[in-house]
Amino acid sequence: MRRLTTVLAGVCAAALFAVMTVVLGSPALAATLVEVTSFGSNPGNMRMHLYVPDSRPASPAIVVAMHGCGGSGPGFYQGSEFASLADRYGFIVIYPTATQSAGFGNCFDTWSDAAKQRGGGSDPVSIISMIDYVERNHQGDPNRVYATGSSSGGMMTQHMLAVHPDVFKAGASFMGVPFNCFAGASDYPPGSSRCTGGSMDRTPQQWGDAVRQAYPGYSGPRPRMQLWHGTSDTLVPYSLLRESIEQWTNVFGLSQTPTGTDTPQAGWNRSRYANPSGSVQVEAYSIQGAGHALPQSGMARYAIDFFGLTTSPTDTTPPTAPAGLTASGTTATGTSLTWTASTDDTGVTGYEILRAPGATGGTFTQVATSGTTSFTDTGLSADTTYRYQVRARDAAGNVSSVSGTVQITTQGGTTGACSATPTVQSQWGNGYVIQPLTITNTSTSTMTSWTVTFTLPAGHTLTGSWNATISTSGQTVTVRSVSHNGTLAPGAGTTSFGFQASRPNGDTALPSGYTCT
Repeated sequence: MRRLTTVLAGVCAAALFAVMTVVLGSPALAATLVEVTSFGSNPGNMRMHLYVPDSRPASPAIVVAMHGCGGSGPGFYQGSEFASLADRYGFIVIYPTATQSAGFGNCFDTWSDAAKQRGGGSDPVSIISMIDYVERNHQGDPNRVYATGSSSGGMMTQHMLAVHPDVFKAGASFMGVPFNCFAGASDYPPGSSRCTGGSMDRTPQQWGDAVRQAYPGYSGPRPRMQLWHGTSDTLVPYSLLRESIEQWTNVFGLSQTPTGTDTPQAGWNRSRYANPSGSVQVEAYSIQGAGHALPQSGMARYAIDFFGLTTSPTDTTPPTAPAGLTASGTTATGTSLTWTASTDDTGVTGYEILRAPGATGGTFTQVATSGTTSFTDTGLSADTTYRYQVRARDAAGNVSSVSGTVQITTQGGTTGACSATPTVQSQWGNGYVIQPLTITNTSTSTMTSWTVTFTLPAGHTLTGSWNATISTSGQTVTVRSVSHNGTLAPGAGTTSFGFQASRPNGDTALPSGYTCT
């Protein structure tokens, strides 16, 4: 029987953020840990170790498992249970080694401005290169990429899901902090850190805005988040679990009141936050009496179960095809799709949305994924025909047949002497921003003023606007030019305005029927 003991990950100078882990001895595995020395762009100067189980599906899931400060990829491989679980369930594990320093070494960069911006550089870019390498060389499934980690690695888990929501499907953060908690390198070391000093307190909206600003304009599905923290942790204070819950529930447009609570094991208090369809988007574990010493034995299994990976890799039965695909709320630049859920013996993990140009011909290509039975496609061209199909994917990577096809034609967006073309800048569970809404003079004469009208869906309310005078009557909105943007030159002179609106949580509809005179 393996002997359980706790060890400090790293040397004493690095112990402030090091992870106390359960040492299980060398995993009795057939495959071995291999270092990859040339994996692509590496601005973080990181090392990459890879565990590829001998038994795996043709397109295996990818789990990025990250160590605490002072640790290493091989150390986290030895001190955690992810490799043995990979042998059982057939997923690939990437073990990065961080080399950054902010008061002490081998920490993942969650503090620099470069790391906080998508494509800005530093460790996030290096980790994405590792994922790309596995997808190219081991046929890793790009629709099933997950992140997990402890302490500094737990912080990086929340960081990567904020900066790269289109890459990751879900994450499990052990003893982490919310994204953008650290103001800079000087704020990182305990003792002088405002983030981990015990007094960090922001509103859910402030935390959620930090995530949305990491990838401006992103409107796709967000990765689900699992959070773990010990109630006696004083190094990364337990109070930060509440801050992380506030951040990620706000990102999903959910209440901070859990939709369910239970105790899956003695001393493990679990809170779940589900969307209106019942899908758990955020899950938080309070481990009673635990200090800075997670994950403990058995917790990794709960993490990959949250990821949807605890199914047999020999499962080859695909889900049923989605049915009843319909489109509604079509505007000049977008449309909303809904369909009936697929069924599967191991559980459907998501849907892939396919789009083709025109009423006939063309090739259907995947344009997005959705964790629910609805999706809003934006950025379409006005007065253009598109066709859509949807297919389901299960936890083993099996893909269903495509649904029936639905065809839409976007609105022209033009009435009279001008056109009004909206662009969705961002949207979240209970609101959205239309910016810019571009006004174009399509006539041969100079315009000295313009008026735009459009219809808000039922239950939607304007909460702000700029560069225009706006009035409403029921759900009809009338927008008029102001002194500085009313005059437009003939033949394509342009200006713009914008607005923000709220909507019922879970409603994905957008305004429609834009006209300009």
